[in-house]
Amino acid sequence: MKRHLASLLFAVTAATGGTALAQLADAALVNLVSGDVSYVPQAGTPGKVRPFMKLREGDRINVAAGGQVRFVFFESARQELWTGPASFRAGKAVAEPISGKAADTTNLPAGVWQRTARIPELIQYAKLGGGQLRGGVARQRKVSLDQQATLAQARAGYEKMRRDMPANDITPELYLYAALYEFLVYDEMKIVVAEMRRKRPDDEDAKALDAWLASRMSR
Repeated sequence: MKRHLASLLFAVTAATGGTALAQLADAALVNLVSGDVSYVPQAGTPGKVRPFMKLREGDRINVAAGGQVRFVFFESARQELWTGPASFRAGKAVAEPISGKAADTTNLPAGVWQRTARIPELIQYAKLGGGQLRGGVARQRKVSLDQQATLAQARAGYEKMRRDMPANDITPELYLYAALYEFLVYDEMKIVVAEMRRKRPDDEDAKALDAWLASRMSR
C-alpha cells in the first residue's frame, strides 16, 4: 500500500512538474516595444519588456495606455501587435487576451521564426566582440545551389516584411542578417547593416552588428 501511494505521488509530481516546464518554454520573440510595457512570469521576477527578449508560455504582459508591443510566435510565425491599455497572456502559438483592444495580427513568411529566434544570440555575440558562433564555419565560403535557394527564399521574405512593417522598423533587416549569417555572406550582410543604420542611426544593436562585421571583414 505504501509503495503504491509513493508511486502515485511520484506520478502526480512528474505530471505537474512536466506541465510547469512546458509553461516555461520560450514561445515568442519581442521585436518592437514603445512606452510602458511590463511582464509577470509564472516563475521569477516581474520586469520591463525589452526589444528582442523572449516571452515564455504563461507570461502575463501588461501594456500601459500609449504603449505598444509586437512579437512573433516561434511555432506559428504569427505576429501580434498590442496597443495599450491592454493585457494578455503568452500562449504556445497565440496570445490569450485578458483586457483591452484585440491585437493586430499577421502571418510572417515561412522560416521566419527559426531565424528571428537567433537574433538575440547574434546581437549579444556582436556586443561581446565574439568570433563565429559555435557550429558555424570559420570563414566565408562559396554558397551552394541549395543554399542559394534558401537565401532567395529569405530575401523574398525580407521584401514582404519591408512592405508590411513600418518604414523605420529594422526587424526585416535583422531577419535577413540572420539568414545571411548562416553562410557568412559578408558583402550582403554589410548592405543590410547599413540599411539598419540608415533607419535607426542611434540603435545600439545595429551599431554593435556593424562594428562586429567590420572587424570580421578586415581579417
